[in-house]
Amino acid sequence: MQKRACLILAAMLLAQPLGAQEQQAADEPQIEEVDPNRFGKRTDAAFGAFQRGLYITALRLATPRAEAGDAAAQTLIAEIHARGLGVPRNAREAAKWYAKAAEQGVAEAQLQYALMLVDGNFVEKDPAKARELLEKAAEAGHRLAQFNLAQFILANGGGAQAQTEAIKHYEAAAKAGLPDAQYALALVYANGIGGKAQDDAEARRWLVRAARQNFDTAQLDLGTWLVEGRGGKADPEAGFSWLKRAADSGNVAAQNRVAKLYRAGVGVEADPIAASAWYILARRAGLVDREMEDFMNGLTQEQVEQALQRANQLRR
Repeated sequence: MQKRACLILAAMLLAQPLGAQEQQAADEPQIEEVDPNRFGKRTDAAFGAFQRGLYITALRLATPRAEAGDAAAQTLIAEIHARGLGVPRNAREAAKWYAKAAEQGVAEAQLQYALMLVDGNFVEKDPAKARELLEKAAEAGHRLAQFNLAQFILANGGGAQAQTEAIKHYEAAAKAGLPDAQYALALVYANGIGGKAQDDAEARRWLVRAARQNFDTAQLDLGTWLVEGRGGKADPEAGFSWLKRAADSGNVAAQNRVAKLYRAGVGVEADPIAASAWYILARRAGLVDREMEDFMNGLTQEQVEQALQRANQLRR
């Protein structure tokens, strides 16, 4: 059971190495959000320009400071190049400045440069150095570094001891409010991994926290658990509501489950047209469910046409 649970955790978590659910190109630095506070509390003109969206001006003003060794200015310049803010994206240039700021202990720079060292696309791959930087940023309380350190540890094996260490970092990031880590911790308790006893009630509590932050996979699982009564009292209406939120955000699995709830009238009034419409959306995205296919085959031509019209409206 423990080996299977570990595989489940790795499969579901290692697909999201950075957090914040951002899907960016694998060969570019990935950043949680544009937040000037990560550079420290600054009031000079460069940071003022950055906050106002005057990125070229910010770059021009920050460059002399960065070249003189100002770590915050170095991080600012790295972020401008990494995101392509006012200039073309330039990951190599970003890496150069992240490396300089990382050496001076800027947690954000340590995280970003560590991720580049793991990928090895724009700098020489160096897993040992990457882990060292992730550990430093995690110790500084950087929640994305904590999450990515956990991912790094699991990805590099090490058995039960590594699982326990990774979960410690997931827990720190989850308590700091990172939804990715909250979902990871829910999986930990759902499967009983890394020295944690299986505890569906605790897992459900973490699912709620992640779902409230619009983490659609957590909404999918939470909705399903509420319908089934896993981890606590069954509440089909609330379960439908969470699944609908995930479906509205484009989660294909949730769209299919919403379709089934409409078909069966669980948590919502039965509506064959709505059921068909939501399944059509899921099927257009590549999901094929034999049970729903049989249901669709039993509809009249008029119902199918109505469902297609409803599905087209749902896409807007």
